[in-house]
Amino acid sequence: SSRTARSEEDRDSLWDAWGSWSECSRTCGGGASYSLRRCLSSKTCEGRNIRYRTCSNVDCPPEAGDFRAQQCSAHNDVKYQGQFYEWLPISNDPDNPCSLKCQARGAALVVELAPKVLDGTRCYTESLDMCISGLCQIVGCDRQLGSAVREDNCGVCNGDGSTCRLVRGQYKSQLSANKLDDTVVAVPYGSRQVRLVLKGPDHLYLETKTLQGVKSENSLSSAGSFLVENSSIDFQKFPDKEILRISGPLNADFTIKIRYAGAADSSVQFIFYQPIIHRWRETDFFPCSASCGGGYQLTSAECFDLRSNRVVADQYCHYYPENIKPKPKLQECNLDPCPASDGYKQIMPYDLYHPLPRWESTPWTACSSSCGGGIQSRSVSCVEEDIQGHISPVEEWKCMYTPKMPVVQPCNIFDCPKWLAQEWSPCTVTCGQGLRYRVVLCIDHRGMHTGGCSPKTKPHIKEECIVPTPCYKPKEKLPVEAKLPWYKQAQELEEGAVVSEEPSFIPEAWSTCSVTCGVGSQVRLVKCQVLLSFSQSVADLPIDECEGPKPVSQRACYSGPCSGDTAEHTPEETELLYGSLQEFDELYDWEYEGFTECSESCGGGVQEAVVTCLNKQTRETADETLCVTSRRPPQLLKACSLDPCPPR
Repeated sequence: SSRTARSEEDRDSLWDAWGSWSECSRTCGGGASYSLRRCLSSKTCEGRNIRYRTCSNVDCPPEAGDFRAQQCSAHNDVKYQGQFYEWLPISNDPDNPCSLKCQARGAALVVELAPKVLDGTRCYTESLDMCISGLCQIVGCDRQLGSAVREDNCGVCNGDGSTCRLVRGQYKSQLSANKLDDTVVAVPYGSRQVRLVLKGPDHLYLETKTLQGVKSENSLSSAGSFLVENSSIDFQKFPDKEILRISGPLNADFTIKIRYAGAADSSVQFIFYQPIIHRWRETDFFPCSASCGGGYQLTSAECFDLRSNRVVADQYCHYYPENIKPKPKLQECNLDPCPASDGYKQIMPYDLYHPLPRWESTPWTACSSSCGGGIQSRSVSCVEEDIQGHISPVEEWKCMYTPKMPVVQPCNIFDCPKWLAQEWSPCTVTCGQGLRYRVVLCIDHRGMHTGGCSPKTKPHIKEECIVPTPCYKPKEKLPVEAKLPWYKQAQELEEGAVVSEEPSFIPEAWSTCSVTCGVGSQVRLVKCQVLLSFSQSVADLPIDECEGPKPVSQRACYSGPCSGDTAEHTPEETELLYGSLQEFDELYDWEYEGFTECSESCGGGVQEAVVTCLNKQTRETADETLCVTSRRPPQLLKACSLDPCPPR
């Protein structure tokens, strides 16, 4: 063969010039080519007479198959020990990765069919290192022999890891009678080094969706290595755990799901590298702000989808903390003087004679809903201030160097008030058929008694009840209506005190009767409260802030006859019994008497409500021991001195 011209180094040595390169050992997937040279001396020349380089460094089509597997299958039509076999490759041999070891399908027979594989065969399935002349040679991600350059975790050759992000977490199953499965994690297209470990009785399975929208499912019914959407899957099953590995990059969006299989809980730990598919891209300069006489122009940044090659909303790029939006560039433009001007107009740096255009917004509108989640909006516009301080609207692109403020936001996302029914009262009779009552309150998201519940959905406060004790006297056919105090309490429930924007007395629910039979007493706390319309919250006030009569805080109650009493009363006895249940209030009770001085003179402090024991008839302060039977009201605090302190 023809020889190339000898180099200066070759002339000084005993070697002839290197010959031309041979054909590549492979047409795709990375092969090897060699070049030879001849020793011109009768003595031994120092160095090698052959050199190699990589070639055909383009990916093979999926249908081409594995190069080592092709070499094993070439022996299928050759008898081994008098018998034909279908041979499958043995990869990743730690002792001799460049020998052709194959295993007979369906048998444990493993044979070395050739001492060395063809040049260009990968030493290991997860490496670019290749076998050349029976020896494993290092190959970098730049496809060069002897190169130490490696891919980063994102799959970028000699990269810095900035094009992907590490995602790791843990999922714990939440068993439910209505749920048979659940989603563990969604792993997007292009992700790498996916690893999941399930511990427990449940089972993993896959759902995939290609970029073309084609969906499929893989139940992972058996362990082993296989392809799912052209992505290599390695799945292992053990009695108490499952391990799923996908080296990637994924060729579809994968959703890893769990199918419940037992009463015990399961946990799944997952880790993978997710590509940052949305990245900021700097735009060209926008048009100049003036056609002559000097103006300015800005660049901006737009969020770009690397998969679809199109611009998307900025929120996609904000999702990745690693994404830093490039700052806009500002430059002067159209510096030629305008035709009507007499001479050259001097252009000063823009920020020296008036500020950059900026976003301005109107106040938020009222919330569309008072509870349960609503929305409020505002208008946002780009404005510019001239040298005289006059503000005027301008095109939005001039403000694109900063993010535009949101024009819509959620509001009042707390739950709406709902009815809360308390326990039923005792039956109004001790035998036969009677009635029972219960307290039904409208409770807000803070658990406080309020208004706003729909009357249509209010649970009923009265229902019939039957006492299984037989009656020994003729009974009325209709259920006996409750007398005081239950009838009075039910009537109060129907009226329902509601907190409003005017200070008003709000009684809490009555306590249970102090006795289990006969005549006893009930107490309740009565507060002076007001609804703060701005924050939609309820505030407690001193008692003297509320006008009108204060509802009673103590009353009599009847819990049925005691043991030995007759179950029935004559009309005279009934009138005597219930007529004696006159509602009464305590002579002494706790009340609020104003507030203490503010704890701070500026910058925000607190005031504490003063609680004293009063004689309710004379309105005079009494010894606190006289109020010991009453429930002391809660401590009240309010903000004060909210003006900022002057600088020191």
